[in-house]
Amino acid sequence: MALDSGEVRELLDDCVHCGFCLPTCPTYGLWDEEMDSPRGRIVLIRTLEDGESSPELVEHLDRCLGCMACVTACPSGVRYDLLVNHARAEIERRHERGRLERLQRRAIFALFPHPRRLRALVPLLPIAHRVHPLAPRKPPRTPPLPALTPASGERRATVGFLQGCVQRAFFPHVNRATVEVLAAEGYEVHAPAAPECCGSLELHTGEADAAQRRARETEAAFAGVELIVTNAAGCGSGLKEDAALAPRVRDATELLASAPPRAERRPVPLRVAYHDACHLAHAQAIREQPRELLRAIPQLELLEPEGWEQCCGSAGIYNITKPRAAAELGRQKAQWLLATGAEAIAAANPGCTLQIQAHLRKLGRPLPVYHPLELLHRSIAG
Repeated sequence: MALDSGEVRELLDDCVHCGFCLPTCPTYGLWDEEMDSPRGRIVLIRTLEDGESSPELVEHLDRCLGCMACVTACPSGVRYDLLVNHARAEIERRHERGRLERLQRRAIFALFPHPRRLRALVPLLPIAHRVHPLAPRKPPRTPPLPALTPASGERRATVGFLQGCVQRAFFPHVNRATVEVLAAEGYEVHAPAAPECCGSLELHTGEADAAQRRARETEAAFAGVELIVTNAAGCGSGLKEDAALAPRVRDATELLASAPPRAERRPVPLRVAYHDACHLAHAQAIREQPRELLRAIPQLELLEPEGWEQCCGSAGIYNITKPRAAAELGRQKAQWLLATGAEAIAAANPGCTLQIQAHLRKLGRPLPVYHPLELLHRSIAG
């Protein structure tokens, strides 16, 4: 959502600097530095709006994970999510990054929003997995999604399914499970090959023009459907910031929890700790719906870890650009999840899945990490 100067000023003025955001902010918790808190960054954004900038200002804003835990905590309803996205876009327009930073960002955006390029790397993943802890495991062989999957029984609605970029390339089995669950619950599912990417990754890192182009491509691809469904928290968060798309966008768990279940649920005897993806729990305020779906699975015991509101450190490209801070947060999140005594983890975002898997392995406890829709599919398919 593009903001003009007057709108930015109004949003900045909503902050009364009460400090309720401080204990919820992961980077403030790491460094105890005011400029690494939402309250401090709002001061920096005001400075940026006044036409001033500096490498230090950019660094403090770059250190923000964009987890939006402060949005959940704020009693004044400050839209920090809109403010930080606006500030990052302004930084990319006005600030000249160093050569290495430019090369790193260019490489990231030349790869991650392009599922065909990502899929070309799949044969190399076993090697990459041994070299870099965040590299995904080689995904199971999964046939491409059909363009149309008919509803089982009476049709509830016609929906479009966003296949995504990282999800499509590295977690195609999650996409297939999602589509089959939607169909079993009465939704006719259209899954077009386009767009390659919805633009959320670029939106959340200041590449506003590229994000806007991808949002319009997404709008065109789903022009003929009632709702657009995504199973990746970051994608849903970004799309819901676009005025034209927001009314039609639903997270898959959000949609499924909104109507009575049709398909029979069979037992899945498993102790599962639920991880709240930040762009689901904070940016979209979707917290109870995934839990409701998981609790409805017979013999599945849902466990709640400490620190549910804290980011795992993935945060889009954060664990690539700020690896040390991301690693501290990832280790803490993995420890909290393990402390529940779970046999598996449920997480509704591919970045979270990769981050949590990496830190579970580092702690010597490589529990499986499932998308909630995978567990629901297992229950329905028996």
